[in-house]
Amino acid sequence: MQHLAYQPLLPTGNKYLQQKWDKASYDLHRRKLEEEWTMKIQRENNMLMEKISHIMRTTGGVDNKNYCDRKSLGKEKRQLELLRITKENQMILFRLSQCRPHYSVRSWHEDWLKTLKVMDSIARYPRGRAKQQTEQDKPNKQISGCEKEQKISTDATTHSPASSKTNGKTGSEKNEKKKETGKKQDTATEIQQDTDTHPVP
Repeated sequence: MQHLAYQPLLPTGNKYLQQKWDKASYDLHRRKLEEEWTMKIQRENNMLMEKISHIMRTTGGVDNKNYCDRKSLGKEKRQLELLRITKENQMILFRLSQCRPHYSVRSWHEDWLKTLKVMDSIARYPRGRAKQQTEQDKPNKQISGCEKEQKISTDATTHSPASSKTNGKTGSEKNEKKKETGKKQDTATEIQQDTDTHPVP
């Protein structure tokens, strides 16, 4: 009953016979394809066997080796250019090593001394006083504890009424001394600011 469901490509009078004929031609076609496929596989296998046997008989060298040397067309030109550049660099280095300095340090020093003289003439207070003041203040800061106690004791004796009588100093004289010391401190701070704005080289 399968022949009834079969749909032939061409119109036929008997579907059953047409199915048998088509099936026979299809089977023949398949056998031919399989024979070609097996022949191809056999041929490739034979080639592989020959290659393997050749490798086993010989050292097995690669047959695609290229014995040609790689040559560059611009190699000589590049080498000549490199030699020229190195010679020019050596000449420039020789010139730089042989040349003398254009500026003189002595003239710069003389100009700096002149500027210092001008700064001293323009300044309100003489230069260098601030350094002397700081050098004098440094030893006073490094006083030991015993000296501090002695100072306190001497201050206590001077502030006592008996000592004030013996010394014969009045309160007005002390106030004047305090004012003078305050003025000295103000001048010292101004000198320090002047040296900070115009440092000594």
